[in-house]
Amino acid sequence: MKKSLAHPGSPTHFPRSHFIMKKLLAEILGTFFLVFAGTGAIVIDQASGGAIGHPGIALTFGLVVLAMIHTFGDVSGAHLNPAVTLGFAVAGRMPWRDVPGYILAQIIGAIAASGTLRLLFPADTTSLGATLPAGPPLQSFVLEIILTAMLMLTILSVSTGAREKGITAGIAIGAVIALEALFAGPICGASMNPARSLAPALVSGHLDHLWIYLTAPVIGALVAVPLCRAVREPHV
Repeated sequence: MKKSLAHPGSPTHFPRSHFIMKKLLAEILGTFFLVFAGTGAIVIDQASGGAIGHPGIALTFGLVVLAMIHTFGDVSGAHLNPAVTLGFAVAGRMPWRDVPGYILAQIIGAIAASGTLRLLFPADTTSLGATLPAGPPLQSFVLEIILTAMLMLTILSVSTGAREKGITAGIAIGAVIALEALFAGPICGASMNPARSLAPALVSGHLDHLWIYLTAPVIGALVAVPLCRAVREPHV
């Protein structure tokens, strides 16, 4: 027999798969808008001769995450990031059985966004906003670990369970992303998100140094879990 759950505020019972599908759709849409707006800002900045500028790009990433948290946070938690999903699972905030679906949904949303940007800007020379190190690869690798650890530590501190929801969570997480993109973006790209880096790299065919942005954010997110437990009560 399928396990049924009551939707909050409704007497009707739905199977668990009903809510899982809604969560996965929310992750697809949220990650699509994150990558479309964030990397789109990079593409449009190039196409417009620098009209947006680096501060504008950093602010775009922060604002779109803020918007997606308020839009989908009460549905899926608005992870929008495989590293964040893994961090929540390691912290015991979400069941491991949900992790593969979340990560696949995030990758689908990200690739759809990069594909859309490719159709809209076929002459783009920015590799669709792909993240690339400006200096030595090891420098960017360490930077991405530290940046993602800071981001995940903030997320764990302002979220409830695996849900990033509420004005405090949205502002704090969006601000951290904008801050990190503002000061570290020119060196490492400040990805902090494997899906955000994977999608433009795959669609544009520029896979150089992709390993940095697939591994470092995951390591950073995992490092943040014991750090959060060390400074907070052991409910994390």
